[in-house]
Amino acid sequence: MGILYIVGTPIGNLGDMTYRAVETLKEVDFICAEDTRVSAKLLNYFDIKKTLISYHEHNAQAAGAGIIARLAAGESAAIVTDAGMPCISDPGELLVKQCAESGIEVRVVPGPTAAMSAIAASGLNSKNFSFRGFLSVNKKQRSAHLAAVKTCPDTLIFYEAPHKLLNTLEDMLKFFGDRRIALCRELTKIHEEIIRTTLSQAVEFYTENKPKGEFVLVVEGAQTADEAADTLESALAQVKGLADNGMRPADACREIAKVTPYSKGELYTAYLEGRGDE
Repeated sequence: MGILYIVGTPIGNLGDMTYRAVETLKEVDFICAEDTRVSAKLLNYFDIKKTLISYHEHNAQAAGAGIIARLAAGESAAIVTDAGMPCISDPGELLVKQCAESGIEVRVVPGPTAAMSAIAASGLNSKNFSFRGFLSVNKKQRSAHLAAVKTCPDTLIFYEAPHKLLNTLEDMLKFFGDRRIALCRELTKIHEEIIRTTLSQAVEFYTENKPKGEFVLVVEGAQTADEAADTLESALAQVKGLADNGMRPADACREIAKVTPYSKGELYTAYLEGRGDE
């Protein structure tokens, strides 16, 4: 039996390629690539001369059978994607499953991943998170996906293409409310950018500015009931403090709305209800 190596490749900066990844690609008998043209550039850069086999979502089932047969006959292979770790939101997942079913050993040669890089730099909770990959382009499935994670308290990580970004942000604002978000663009590349903002501000920004590059979206998780109560109580205390010092309650609510997840209207309504209880 041969061995299938899952080999992580750079997500933008070729300097992130590991020594072990280079050596593994040099030693295997053949390499399975999502796009052979993209992978050929990587192999040429590191002077790796190996046969490339096309393996992508449209031919995975058919190509997989041939790859499994060669592995079963004793050849070794590596699987790479266009960038990052294969088999994550990637058809390589099927090949690994086929290897497992056929008793073929699979080894991992770790490398950069956009999702982990993004959450590390997001400034949001990284203790508990949920990677959700790409949202479906089908409106019904997309809505079902967002509705399913609406109450998830974990930080949510999504991938998105530039031409679909604005629609995705608008849908997230509709389902999630105005949460904090980190938009991580072109990670490790020359034009790398991380924007930490809110969903409403992101919608406003990208309505006026055309998105460029591939995005990782890191979205704040849903608040628990206790967290929401504590946060609202804290926000109202700040409003009351400003009002007690002479500021008009409406103006106080406007100022505190700028630094909390609550709108001026929500704060003002809660403030008036609180006064009615006094």
